[in-house]
Amino acid sequence: MKKTDTFTVELTKEFRFEAAHRLPLAPPTHKCARLHGHSFRVEVTVRGPVPPETGWLLDFAEIQQAFAPLREQLDHYYLNEIPGLENPTSENLARWIWRRLQPQLAGLKQILIAETCTSRCIYRGPPAD
Repeated sequence: MKKTDTFTVELTKEFRFEAAHRLPLAPPTHKCARLHGHSFRVEVTVRGPVPPETGWLLDFAEIQQAFAPLREQLDHYYLNEIPGLENPTSENLARWIWRRLQPQLAGLKQILIAETCTSRCIYRGPPAD
């Protein structure tokens, strides 16, 4: 690689946590209106140019450090009791995580929330103005 070559990459770091929730805005007969739990999987993706001086966008440990306080807030808690997550849908959880990581992680591209093996939500931030 030449010293002047730059290219763009996406890096993704995966995290897991266990939590309980209920969806208070779901119809009373919907199963998600009842208290239940998930083994959540979160993927945090950043995107940006790779400087030729380092050969990397950022250390994966930086993503881990940024997410660690959020994991502490979420893991083995009742999500409905966390400020901002009173209606903890996957969509709202993804946006809640985005808002807390975005100031710390330049190039944050997306947050993926998987609440089951087959059900996921992807949030890519607010629309550009």
